[in-house]
Amino acid sequence: MDNDCLICAKHRGGGPLGGELVARLDGFWLWHAAVGEDGRYALGHMIIESDRHVPYLDDLTVQEAADLGRIRSDVARALRAELEPAFVFAAVIGQRIPHFHEHLICRFPGTDPDIPWHASDDAAPQAEEPEIAALAARLRTILTGHSGPR
Repeated sequence: MDNDCLICAKHRGGGPLGGELVARLDGFWLWHAAVGEDGRYALGHMIIESDRHVPYLDDLTVQEAADLGRIRSDVARALRAELEPAFVFAAVIGQRIPHFHEHLICRFPGTDPDIPWHASDDAAPQAEEPEIAALAARLRTILTGHSGPR
């Protein structure tokens, strides 16, 4: 872990980046995205982060890429079971932090079709911390079979 890296600091439990830890899965960390400026969370916005410094998708090993694909599908399946979104979008974004991270963003039924996919958080149900913690616990149990972070 790098002392200057924001994601490494997050993985150590510090730094300015937040979120609700769901689980560690095969070299990746799964988080519910951090609270917004309004003090609420866009329900179901998940982030998968690499454990090691891997800034680009093509820097993943063959095994990491296979694990990521399975994790992504498992998380999307769990989100659909728990929240019933119309879609779960996946986006690999980020240019300044040397960790691979992929966002899974729920788009809920009834969202105005004129809202672009990348603005789905703006139309998502907003939740407070207790609801996010409960969702994280349910997802953790679905994904790992355990109730505590791994």
